[in-house]
Amino acid sequence: MVLLCLLFSLSYSSGLAQETTYKIQPTDVLKITVHEQADLDTKTRVTSDGYITFPLLGKIQAKGFTVLDLEIKIKELLEKDYLVNAQVLVFIEQYHPSQVSVMGEVKTPGKYSMPEEKNITVLEAIAMAGGFSNDADINGTLIMRVTSGERETIKIRVKDITEKGQKEKDIVLEADDIVYIPESLF
Repeated sequence: MVLLCLLFSLSYSSGLAQETTYKIQPTDVLKITVHEQADLDTKTRVTSDGYITFPLLGKIQAKGFTVLDLEIKIKELLEKDYLVNAQVLVFIEQYHPSQVSVMGEVKTPGKYSMPEEKNITVLEAIAMAGGFSNDADINGTLIMRVTSGERETIKIRVKDITEKGQKEKDIVLEADDIVYIPESLF
């Protein structure tokens, strides 16, 4: 029985840690409750541009917020004009399917699901795609991402990570990133 309680508390605390670090994404489904305000209880899907609609408040930015950050934001907005001491709870009912694309000179190019329980890095994504092909220009590896509507390209020198031990250059990927490995010219 003690072992069962220990396992439950460990799984609960790791789930809690995930909830505090996970950033809300488009297509996530949120259940929002306000204590003793049943008419404000809402189930909503985050739109593709990162917003939710909430009673009294209308359109609210949700993408990029943690659950706790969104709870605080809704609480502050409700207390500004409508309620005194609002108690807001946000629960993610359904997560956005986080994927990363690995293209170019890898053995198995394609889209890969990112695990919900941990972040993955560039090298881990390349490993998921079977590793580099024989024709890969590994130091020409690129990450393409869109941040706040702006396209960004990050060049990675993989040999700095693998041969020089510079693990900080093994960048953590975000949902919808594209990892591209070009063909070597030699």
